[in-house]
Amino acid sequence: MDRRSLIKKAGIAGVLAAGVAPAVHAQAAVRWRLASSFPKSLDTIYGSAEVFSKAVKEMSGGKFEVSVHAAGELMPAFGVVDGVQNGTVEMAHTAPYYFFGKNEAFAIGGAIPFGMNSRQLTAWIVDGNGGKLMREFYAKYNIINFLGGNTGAQMGGWFRKEVKTPADIKGLKFRVGGFAGKIIERMGGVPQNIPGGEIYQALEKGTIDAAEWIGPYDDQKLGINKVAPFYYYPGWWEGSLNLEFYINDKAFNALSAEYKAIVQAAAYEAHVVTQARYDARNPGALKQLVGAKTKVLPFPPSVMDASFKTTMEVYAELNKSNPDWKKIYADYRNFQRDQVLWFRFAEGSFDTFMQRQKL
Repeated sequence: MDRRSLIKKAGIAGVLAAGVAPAVHAQAAVRWRLASSFPKSLDTIYGSAEVFSKAVKEMSGGKFEVSVHAAGELMPAFGVVDGVQNGTVEMAHTAPYYFFGKNEAFAIGGAIPFGMNSRQLTAWIVDGNGGKLMREFYAKYNIINFLGGNTGAQMGGWFRKEVKTPADIKGLKFRVGGFAGKIIERMGGVPQNIPGGEIYQALEKGTIDAAEWIGPYDDQKLGINKVAPFYYYPGWWEGSLNLEFYINDKAFNALSAEYKAIVQAAAYEAHVVTQARYDARNPGALKQLVGAKTKVLPFPPSVMDASFKTTMEVYAELNKSNPDWKKIYADYRNFQRDQVLWFRFAEGSFDTFMQRQKL
């Protein structure tokens, strides 16, 4: 036995003989509140925060707990950024584009019209410059952000009447989430940014003419098909929707290194589980909606082309008027350009072939 090994063993033996256990860092108990922008009835999108909360509790041995509160319990659905920024709650779970009115750059972290699909957006945030750029932006609002799920590409929404040309958008009172409202407005529509839990009543009462939410599974839960017969696709304003956990910077920085790592790991788990739920549950729900006589229709090419043209005009204007947007959007679009090229050879061509096959 060498000298160093002997000293090491003797040292441990001496500690044990003295009845003194090696010091172990004891974690303090932490209790946080999370304000969601979504109703409990939507087990997918609201459930993402529950997945996060459960993972945090389990990984911390019950010492770190996050209570989840649905929209309206602690604050309104669209009040969560103010709540986190001011420290009223430690964290929130929401869709970033709800807050484009504060700054259009919020939308880039969630979904922008004709933006990236879910895999591309996650890649930009995790392995591209997206994570760094968005975190720098959110710091202005005392927020530290983490991935919080992705819905995948969304449907184009429910309409009382058919949409055959861009002219049919004019005068249309359309519940559409976040930034897309700027495009609809430019096309002559009247965007309405109302919470998911209020969509059914608004359509039923005729307050709005059309509404989009997410996709078949959630839309069916809200019962939108009962008050609007035409279901359009795709949701060109949401090639994917990245959800996020917003955490008050002081609350997060007060955590130990171990707890910070737990938050990161729990957010990743919630992100993966949420998208898996949408991908797994949407097909069956769509079949049920079709069986209930829903008329599923594609947006006409003329509508898609007009929407794209209008969107690019709005982006060009924002590049001139909003420095935050210009900085983040430039990197976003460069990343997307390469992703579209790559997907054309791999994912896109494979998916197109498989969609023609009889399985």
